[in-house]
This record gives sequence, structure tokens and C-alpha cells, in this order.
Amino acid sequence: MIAKKRIGIWMDHSEANLIDPESSKENETIVSKFTFGVKNEAAHKGEKLMHNKEQQMHEAFCKEIATKILKYDHVLLFGPTNAKNELHNYLKKDLHFKDIKIEIESSDNMTNNEKNAFVLHHFEKIPN
Repeated sequence: MIAKKRIGIWMDHSEANLIDPESSKENETIVSKFTFGVKNEAAHKGEKLMHNKEQQMHEAFCKEIATKILKYDHVLLFGPTNAKNELHNYLKKDLHFKDIKIEIESSDNMTNNEKNAFVLHHFEKIPN
């Protein structure tokens, strides 16, 4: 039996930390381009523009994370906000992800060590 490639992704609306429990490399971080400064600048031009900009940048953030997920068989999305659910809904619309097992768990803000331990503990419970 081939070992499944697994990854945990802690995320909120500003960043995603990709945690590969099999890798000794440092966790990769993807940062959303929709920063407080961008939000303020867009808000001065009108609420509708700000909302459209936020949607476009959030979709680009999800797309960047999604390209990384394609390399894995089993994904754990976790974090303190509903960003993980939004990403899951984004992925469900794309048939490229139909064979990837995606799980969602709520968690608090965490240190990097806590995130790593959370992912290791989650996948320990599940046979490869």
C-alpha cells in the first residue's frame, strides 16, 4: 500500500501555514494580499469596491493554497476563523479535489509548535 501524503493547514483570513508532518523543512506560509492597508484604501473609494477587492483577493488566496493541496491525498484545515470553511467550499466546487480527503477542525490561535503538534496528533489517529 502506498503511503498517503498528508498536510495540515492552519489558516485565518490573513495567512495559511502549511504543515507537512512528513517533512523536516520549515512550514510554508502563504499570506493574503488583502491587508488592512488595502482594505482602507479600497474603502475610501467606496464600500462596493472594497467588497469586490476583498472577494477577488480572497479567491486568489484560496487558489494559491489550492495549488499546494493538489499534491496531497489527505488535508486537515484548521484555525480560529471561518476561513477554513470558505476554503473547503471553494475546493468542493473544483473536481480536481474530489479524491482528496479534506477534514475541518476548529482551533484557537496557536504557536508554530502547537500547530505542528496539532497536525501530528490528528494524523496519528488515522492509519496511513
